[in-house]
Amino acid sequence: MAERSLHTAIPVNLALTLSPLGRGRGDPTHRHERDGSIVRASRLVSGPVTYRIWQIGRHDIRAQAWGAGTAEFLDGLERFLCLDEDLSDFAPAHPKIIDAHRRFPDLRMVRTGRVFESLVPAILEQKVHGIAARNSWRKLVTKFGEPAPGPHRLTLPPPAEVWRMIPSWEYHRANVDPQRSRTIVAAAKSADHLEAAATMDRTEAEKRLRMVPGIGVWTAAEVGQRALGDSDALSVGDFHLAAMVGWTLEGRPFDDDEMVEYLNSVRPHRYRAVRLLEVAGFAVKPKFGPRTAVTDHTWH
Repeated sequence: MAERSLHTAIPVNLALTLSPLGRGRGDPTHRHERDGSIVRASRLVSGPVTYRIWQIGRHDIRAQAWGAGTAEFLDGLERFLCLDEDLSDFAPAHPKIIDAHRRFPDLRMVRTGRVFESLVPAILEQKVHGIAARNSWRKLVTKFGEPAPGPHRLTLPPPAEVWRMIPSWEYHRANVDPQRSRTIVAAAKSADHLEAAATMDRTEAEKRLRMVPGIGVWTAAEVGQRALGDSDALSVGDFHLAAMVGWTLEGRPFDDDEMVEYLNSVRPHRYRAVRLLEVAGFAVKPKFGPRTAVTDHTWH
């Protein structure tokens, strides 16, 4: 185990910043501990790592790490927390976004740098209920992953070569339909090519991701938000997002085109604006019916 303490020039809210990385309470790769720390297992370029990270103060972070990827993670902590991002061009006009930014100036983006690792759960979440997608992620990682280094009993997500070789019936048993499983396998075949997106600007990174059949604007944005620290990665095509933005900011639902046009004024920070509305508790979307049923693909 190695440890590092980091004093930041800008405030960081660690819990809010890292919350997009977890895939539900049962995520075998990610856990919130009772002491407030967050532990996570990942595969870095230098090898597997388990890290534990927690907040000492608004400007002070401490991290521990185990495994071959320890030095890479600890040395890259500033980049991971996007402490290099420039907010000088973030000038929202809507009072709710202004107020949310005033209340949460410590919300940062997060940049894991691991493209394929963020891509698989995003594919699993395509056009299905979040509960079903998280269950599929948990089942597949638990069965095909391996124990993560260190004492926290997490599971490493499978590497690309394992995702590529998972039999079709195992995806089926995990409630993953053929379209999504084919997309995962296609992405796994191009994993090295996709990882290069982490070194590109947001436009080129999206183009690289969308070269894989089955990966569209929404999936590329979900990856950009987590792997690339992209503050503009707006999840166009999300089932709830456009309506939520419309109800929150204008008191009526938007469609995707209206949302994109409305948020043009906060480019290149559209995703940041949405996150601020969420963490400030401003995000609203009236319920007009029962929750969407969870689709079960395993019976047929």
